[in-house]
Amino acid sequence: MKTSLLAFIVVLAVILGNLTLYTVDEAEQAILVQFGEPIGDVINESGLKFKLPWQNVRYFDKRLLVWDGDVTQIPTLGREFILVDTTARWRITDPLLFLTSVRDEAGARTRLDDIIDSVVRDMVSSTELEEIVRSKDWQVNVAELDDPALAERSDVNLEKQPKLGRELLEAGILKRARDSMPALGIELDDVRIKRVNYIQSVRRQVESRMIAERQSIAERFRSEGRGRSQEILGNMERDLRRIRSEAARDAEKIRGEADAEATRIYGEAFGADAEFYSFFRTLESYRALGANSTLMLNADSDFFRYLEEPQAQ
Repeated sequence: MKTSLLAFIVVLAVILGNLTLYTVDEAEQAILVQFGEPIGDVINESGLKFKLPWQNVRYFDKRLLVWDGDVTQIPTLGREFILVDTTARWRITDPLLFLTSVRDEAGARTRLDDIIDSVVRDMVSSTELEEIVRSKDWQVNVAELDDPALAERSDVNLEKQPKLGRELLEAGILKRARDSMPALGIELDDVRIKRVNYIQSVRRQVESRMIAERQSIAERFRSEGRGRSQEILGNMERDLRRIRSEAARDAEKIRGEADAEATRIYGEAFGADAEFYSFFRTLESYRALGANSTLMLNADSDFFRYLEEPQAQ
C-alpha cells in the first residue's frame, strides 16, 4: 500500500513538474501565454522557471537570424532587366510586440519578404546598372588594362565615377526597410545584394554583343596584322633590291678595278720586255687552238713566226 502511494506521489510530482516547470536557454527569450494572451514581462534570463499549469511558454531566438529573398526580376533605370538575389540579417528585439504582430518566425519572414522585396524593387528600378554592380570607390586605370580596346567602347565609360555604388545602394535599402521594423518588434541588422545577373533573354543579347565586339576586335587585329605583314614584305623586297643593286654595283666596281689592275700589270710587263710579252701572248694563243682547229692565214702572216724562225736559222 505504501509503495503504491509513493509511486502515485512520484507520478503526480512528475506531471505537475512538466506542467509548471520550464527552462529558458541562454540563446532564447520567452513569454508566458495564458488563454491565448501574453502575460507578464519578457523572460530574458536563462535557467529553470515556474508557471501555472494552464499557461504556455513561447520561445524566441535572441541570435541573428538570416532572411533570404527570392530571386526577383527587376528593370533598372536604364531598362536593363536583371535578376537580383537579396539576403538580410535580423533579430527579435521585442518578443511581446513580435508575438502580437507576426506570431512567429514564419510570419516574420513573410513580412520581411513583402517589405524588403518592395524596397529593393523601388531602389533598383530607380538606379543605373553601373551603380548597382560597381562600388563608389572603384577606379580603373585604363592604361593598365590587358585589353586596351575596352577603353574605346562607346557603351562603357570606365573612367566614370559612380554617384551611388553598391555599398550606398545597400545602405539606402537598409535605411528604408528599417523604418517598418519597429512595429514588428524586429531589428534589421543589414541587407546585402548577393548576386546580380541579366535575365536569360537579355543575357543572350549581351553575350551576342560581346561576341560581336570580340570578333570585331579580332578582325581589326587581323587587318592590322595583314597590313603590317604587307609592310614588312614590302620593306624586305625593297631591301633585297637595294642589296642586289649594291652587290651588282660593287661586283662591277671590283671587276673594273681587277681589269684595270690586269691591264696595268700587262702594261708593265709589256713595257719591261716587249719581245717576251709578244712571245708569251702568242704561245697562249697557240694553246687556245684545239686539235682539230683550222686557220685561214695569209702566206706572209706573222702568227707562226716563232715556230718558223728557229727552222730558218
